[in-house]
Amino acid sequence: MKTNITKVFQVSESMEKVWANLSNPAGIVNCVPGATLLSQTDERNLKGQVVTKFGPVKLKYNGDIKILELDEANHLMKLKGHGLDSKGKGSADLDMVGTIVEKEGKCEVTFNMEIGITGVLAQFGARLINDVTDHLLNQFVDNFKKKLAGNEVDNEINAAKMTVEITKKKISNFFGGKKDDAYNS
Repeated sequence: MKTNITKVFQVSESMEKVWANLSNPAGIVNCVPGATLLSQTDERNLKGQVVTKFGPVKLKYNGDIKILELDEANHLMKLKGHGLDSKGKGSADLDMVGTIVEKEGKCEVTFNMEIGITGVLAQFGARLINDVTDHLLNQFVDNFKKKLAGNEVDNEINAAKMTVEITKKKISNFFGGKKDDAYNS
């Protein structure tokens, strides 16, 4: 199963500060929900682990992130990731392009991601994967803003909060008349 996700957010910090933090995966990993940096082979290759929970299913992925491009002049980054479920029941692939632009006195950060999933997670379907990913990205944004402000971040996944938010969204979509793949498949 493949899905595309775009996330755009604004930060009230200087371009230099935002770029310096986002272009340093080893320094920003603690903002990513459920992520741990295990090792860094060199400045462009990292090994890590992500532990995530989807309903009753808890998964641990061990993976590699390769920084394909870090263009400081244009504030552009390209990453490629591949992770394997520690139980051998699936994998996840990520191609991501991130950009930062100055807009209305703030930095606007955009991530475009293509995510490919096989195994247990793929059974949940693209709509649920997108909802969960959106929640995790929102948690990342909150953590990133805290980090820039010099505050402590918590990268533990708040599964209860995520479940409540996604359930509310599903109910709202259902009663609001929006087509939702989870109810129409």
